Formats: sequence, C-alpha cells, structure tokens
Amino acid sequence: MGNTLLQYATVLVLAIFVGIEIIAKVPSILHTPLMSGSNAIHGVIVVGSMLILGAANTNLEEVLGFLAVILGTLNVVGGFVVTDRMLEMFKAKKPAAKAPTSDEVAQ
Repeated sequence: MGNTLLQYATVLVLAIFVGIEIIAKVPSILHTPLMSGSNAIHGVIVVGSMLILGAANTNLEEVLGFLAVILGTLNVVGGFVVTDRMLEMFKAKKPAAKAPTSDEVAQ
C-alpha cells in the first residue's frame, strides 16, 4: 500500500512540474484555444468520475467520487467562463451613444 501510494504521489508531482513547464511556454495568443480544448478533455473526466461514483461500494469511495464530480464540474464551468471573458476582449466595442447638443435639444 505505502509503495503504491508513493508511486502515485511521484507521478502526481512530476505531472505538476511538466504541466507548469508546458503552460509557461505557451504564447498568450494560444491560451483561448487551449482553454477550450482542456474544457472538452475535462468533460470526459467528469463523465469518468460519474461512472466511478456509480460503482462505489464504500462510503469513502462515494465521498471521493462525489467530490471528484463536483470539482470536475466546477473546473469545466470555470474554464468556459474564463474562455468567454477572453473572447469578449476581442469583440469590437460599440461606439458610445452621443449625447445631444444644446442645439438638438432646443429643436
């Protein structure tokens, strides 16, 4: 048990370092497409966590499965919110409504 847990922890730490290195080198223009892609991938992870939750036998498995579904869903929703906000930055701004001049008000 302890050896397996150490192996999983090692893989997790290495994955974190590799992820940070990869993301740090991505140009800012590619962040929106990458965010959309990661949201799609994480949607698959949410489905997988629901399947695992459905096969849970103990209370601990049910709690961990439920937590996985909730956190995965929050990650997907948060990713789409961030993507939407990024895309809003690239939309053309509407011209501000021009206030009427005193000559137009007098007519």
